[in-house]
Amino acid sequence: MDTIALGSDHAGFEYKQMLAQWLRDNGYEVRDFGTHSPASVDYPDFVHPLAEAITSGELERGILVCGSANGVCITANKHRGVRAAIAWEPELAALARQHNDANILCVPARFISEDNARIIANQFLTTAFEGGRHQTRVSKIDG
Repeated sequence: MDTIALGSDHAGFEYKQMLAQWLRDNGYEVRDFGTHSPASVDYPDFVHPLAEAITSGELERGILVCGSANGVCITANKHRGVRAAIAWEPELAALARQHNDANILCVPARFISEDNARIIANQFLTTAFEGGRHQTRVSKIDG
């Protein structure tokens, strides 16, 4: 069974909770890195531990949620080996996986519906990396 790393700030808390339940209902295990309430927090406090779990190989994939998805994405991408991508449409999630081998999906809770968040997460989790010419490019990301 796949374990998905899950994290958010206060703006993404409700969507994180919804996605956690949806993931469990669909056979995934969830490792919740927080936050654990809608009280105002600083997203790096939750993003860095989640990204470290990806970098270390402890977990393979994660989903981060904040209002715009920008803050969590920028923070996650500071970690070597993390390829975090913002998606507000399922096609963006698919391309992030197919062409960039994204390992963290960043969801903008203030800009999409809960239904769309589930569809985007499903697309991210069920789309494979195409490799080939894309592997050459991905291999150049970390320098």
